[in-house]
Order: sequence, then structure tokens, then C-alpha cells
Amino acid sequence: MALRGVWQLQKLVVNYCDWGGSSKGIRAFMASHLPAFKEKNPQLEVVTELVRGQHPNLKGIYKNHNERVVCVRNLAPEDIMLQASRLRCSLGRKVVKLRTRHVTKRPSVQGTWTTELKMNFVLLLDLPFLVVKVSLCSCFD
Repeated sequence: MALRGVWQLQKLVVNYCDWGGSSKGIRAFMASHLPAFKEKNPQLEVVTELVRGQHPNLKGIYKNHNERVVCVRNLAPEDIMLQASRLRCSLGRKVVKLRTRHVTKRPSVQGTWTTELKMNFVLLLDLPFLVVKVSLCSCFD
């Protein structure tokens, strides 16, 4: 993806094995789809590396010095093309996990709502229960 007009993926490294069965799809990808991918992306350096005895993978090296590795073991050439385009279109940033999904400037007085049953039962145990007696006979009369 381009950030301010500059593509963030700097280099795409294609690792494969020339003998292994799990690299059959990436060998077909290199024969059919990779030349067209290189022509459509002249800003991108594409390197192929022969690594024997290992499963194939795609490694994206970004301008912010981050790397992403995607295993393409036993994938079809079209699926490998999809993974390569995903690497090209991503920014290369690390995934940042928010502490809570609920982000606000003014937190609730009652506390944040939770779906966990354990927390809900603890809250219910603190409340006094009201017992109501109902007679079944009086309902049908």
C-alpha cells in the first residue's frame, strides 16, 4: 500500500525448494504469475532463493525495517498470487492490540460491560434476591 504516494514494500523474497512436493504450487507460480507480477510492480525488488528441504514461503521486507513471512506450503498459484498482493498492499506495521475494545474519554460509572459469565455471576451474588410465591391453581381459575 502506498503511504503518501510511496509503496512500503521494498523487497519480496520468494523461498522455494526445487524437489519438495509442497513447493509444486510456488514453482508453477514462478513460471506463470511471477513475471507479470514483476512487470506490474517496477518499484518492487523481487528475489527468488532456492532453499532445499524447506517449505516455501514469501517474505516481505518493508521500508520501516519490518518483515512479514507467509507460508505458502501446498497452495495453488492463484492463492500464492493473492498472498503476494496482500504483502504488497500492507503497510508492514506491527499489529497493535488495544487494551480494551471500548475506548472513551469518560468511562461509565457502572463499569464496562462484559460477556464473561464468571463476572456476571459475581455481580449477581452481591445482590439480595427477592422470593415471590406463585400458586399454579390461582393462575388457571
